[in-house]
Amino acid sequence: MDHELIGPRMPDGRRSTSAASGPFALLSFAIALLPVRPAWLWAALIVAGNALPWLLLRTRHRRPASFWRLSHAGLEHVGPSGEIVAGYERDRIKELALTAEDGVLTVFHKFGATEVGALTGMGFEPLTFFLTARRLGIPIHVLDGDSSALKDDEAPPPGQAAERRLLDQEAELLAAVHEPTEPRGAPVRLESPRPVPGRARTTALGVLAAVLSLLMIVRIALEGHVHFSDRLTAGCWALIGTAALLVARRRLERTTPVRWTITAESLWASGQEVAAGDIAALVIGPGVTLRPGTGEPVADSLCVLAFDHRLRLLARLPARGLDKFQLAHALDEHGYRVITPDAQLLRPSEYGLDGLPEIFAQVPGGRLVVAEEGLGWADAAGEVVLRMPHDRIGGIELLTIGGHAWLRVYDSDGDEFFAAPLTALRIARTDLRESARRAGLPVNDAEYDAYLSAAFHGTVSGLSVAPADPAPAQPAGPAAEAGAESGTEPGVESGVLLDVPRRSRIWSYGVTAGVCEIVAVVGSLWLGDDLGGFPLTVAWAAPAGLLLGLVGAWLYDRNRSQLRVSTTGIMAVTALGRIDWNLRRDAVGGVGLDESEDGMPKLVVWSPAGRVLRRVAFPPDLGKLRRACERYGLPWGPPDAGRPAPPPPEL
Repeated sequence: MDHELIGPRMPDGRRSTSAASGPFALLSFAIALLPVRPAWLWAALIVAGNALPWLLLRTRHRRPASFWRLSHAGLEHVGPSGEIVAGYERDRIKELALTAEDGVLTVFHKFGATEVGALTGMGFEPLTFFLTARRLGIPIHVLDGDSSALKDDEAPPPGQAAERRLLDQEAELLAAVHEPTEPRGAPVRLESPRPVPGRARTTALGVLAAVLSLLMIVRIALEGHVHFSDRLTAGCWALIGTAALLVARRRLERTTPVRWTITAESLWASGQEVAAGDIAALVIGPGVTLRPGTGEPVADSLCVLAFDHRLRLLARLPARGLDKFQLAHALDEHGYRVITPDAQLLRPSEYGLDGLPEIFAQVPGGRLVVAEEGLGWADAAGEVVLRMPHDRIGGIELLTIGGHAWLRVYDSDGDEFFAAPLTALRIARTDLRESARRAGLPVNDAEYDAYLSAAFHGTVSGLSVAPADPAPAQPAGPAAEAGAESGTEPGVESGVLLDVPRRSRIWSYGVTAGVCEIVAVVGSLWLGDDLGGFPLTVAWAAPAGLLLGLVGAWLYDRNRSQLRVSTTGIMAVTALGRIDWNLRRDAVGGVGLDESEDGMPKLVVWSPAGRVLRRVAFPPDLGKLRRACERYGLPWGPPDAGRPAPPPPEL
């Protein structure tokens, strides 16, 4: 096929032992509990139970994994044996839609729409999937927001800023196809930084723990008379040894170093080599890789996509851990065409910083001031040394670029006089806007006016419908305290309090009680002989453990943390009224799930600059949290560097 996109697949070879050795650890534990005689045979069986999965999986070859494929036949999920597990034929597909926020692919057909799944889980990057679908003639659109907007008939139509960014990258790729490249330069080698602790230290710690477990099992066997308590101890040591080897192995797989060799003839990256003559362009950015051990596609923070001269994907070159700055410049200096999503960001010089009057930089401690005559530049003593009269000012525009406030001044002819960030002019956005309006200057702050309009509409819509029953008295607690802080009267809704879902609370009770029960039973097995026997000990230890677990869970649950979202910001308060933390609206750049790190996604609060301010350890219902953020003007999702962040409310 001319154009075919296939998701990443594990190379053929031996199986990874860390993916399946965990369940076999219970085999050695069960063998240790058996009363096998003699003792040396008992110890040998435990060691064999631990070594069996490692030996079997190292000798058996990996079974081919399933993968997704986009081709002229349509979108297909190919099974391990080559059979089609799921297929969406080309002539049945009317249109494809990809939502940028959650990355869900939706297929529109004659009888409705079907969600296929997350694009990352299918092994595709948005850019490669978008390009291949357009080359195949399949209509595709990338929509801002998540897939829930496609199901809500009353929701406003989503934007297409993400699709415009992909179209810009496609245009750069098309330009690169017709531009000849001449790779040159001496070979350069790049390597990811070494992990801390190092791989050698991790290996030594894992082997040391396994050897220690083996020695303890041999010591118990040499004592001759092996009782139940000795067998239980040996089983625990077997579990410890297996767990240590598994942890060390998985850490070694996650910290595999990434090495690059850039030459004029080819690119070599961690076992993959691509000839320089086949490469038309390289796209550096987030990509998709395979999780070590399981082989599941997961998001990768940095990856290099190599495209040929027909815009087909040649290879996905891993670059995790490398310095993006050094990698991009090294490839560019060797004659390769490099494309990055950040190339569309405007530099400060492109907004007029270089065109500022020279006196701005010559006056020490200077700052922008607003006077009745117009705008002026004052020195440290407050004396205005440069003035722009009122009749020469055609308009003043305040806007947000990259999360920072900027000023644009137009002359009387409508031409831009200069533009600069307010931090360079040493004046606050609110002061400039209010002072200019008092002086009668034509100032426009469209983002701030839109925010006020949305806040007013939300307040009026909440008061337009009178409740059928009189509102009950507001109870004392965190809601009343937060309402007092925000300056609202009791009875007027100023925010929403989000609690932990009931299912999570019930699960917390069950886990706590279950752990206490396990401790009670194991303690009865261990100390039962000294306390009158196992049946008598467990008869009172099990109810006591259950009661202790439930009481402990209740003490923690009665003072659990809750999230409060309002027009003033977001805070975490306990059920007893104590405020854990409080973030004002102007300090919040986004609320949502952080998937940049390995492991489970975490609910975090970002600053406008993208720094994580708070990690929420008690995630509430995400649907309710998102609706609350949209209602009270808090941005949902991480701050987007390619899209200006909304201005602070400045109420």
